[in-house]
Amino acid sequence: MKLHQLKGYIQSIYLVEYPQGLLLLDGCCRADIDELKRYITHELQRPFSDLKLIVVTHMHPDHAGAAHKLRDLTGCKIASGKTTRHWYRGLNGRLLHLTDILLAAWVAGRLGKPKKNLWYSPHLKPDIELEDGDILPDFTEWTSVSTPGHTDRDISLLHRPSHRMYVADLMVKVKKRFIPPFPVFHPNQYRASLQKVRDMQLKALWLAHGGEVSLSENEYAHLSTVAPRLPQTPWRATKIKAKLWLRSRKS
Repeated sequence: MKLHQLKGYIQSIYLVEYPQGLLLLDGCCRADIDELKRYITHELQRPFSDLKLIVVTHMHPDHAGAAHKLRDLTGCKIASGKTTRHWYRGLNGRLLHLTDILLAAWVAGRLGKPKKNLWYSPHLKPDIELEDGDILPDFTEWTSVSTPGHTDRDISLLHRPSHRMYVADLMVKVKKRFIPPFPVFHPNQYRASLQKVRDMQLKALWLAHGGEVSLSENEYAHLSTVAPRLPQTPWRATKIKAKLWLRSRKS
């Protein structure tokens, strides 16, 4: 197994190379497709169709945005956590989808990236649905681990031989500190997922925003302390800001 870490549009891309094919640990941004194709065909000297499986850990633009298009281009399969309904469902879901795309574009601007088309379908159509503990088809060194909280369907990917795991957005690294992601829709589930990963005593974690890291017990304890007790979502943040603005106007 060779793990290639690429600099994506706003996140790290983890591409796993085996003789029998390539595994993509997340669905990337739509803006990452050309760079991923260039890397596979020029750096690895392999046909683009050697991409065999994409695992979408959750539905945000930098984790699901390229999945459908990559399947169209390569014939690969898409796997994701097993759910009973779409994340971006109904009118509120469509508004949240648009908000998440705008937030991704804002992050790209802060990083000095050129403007790109980030639009993608709000409804994922996976070929494979994974439950906690499932082995990835054709990539049997990897296991799906359920780690919800950031959204209701987050999964992580454990590489059993190296005792390392890709945890997507379970945490982010900012100015040498580990903090919870934004948003956290399900704080109780988030804290349980954090404890679950902590108890696994892994050698290292692969973060979508922070690269490969190893957390000390003190760093896990800090994360548990600052983990939210109430949902932290775009809607809630907007309401809080609106209330503060109204109070300032009244005073």
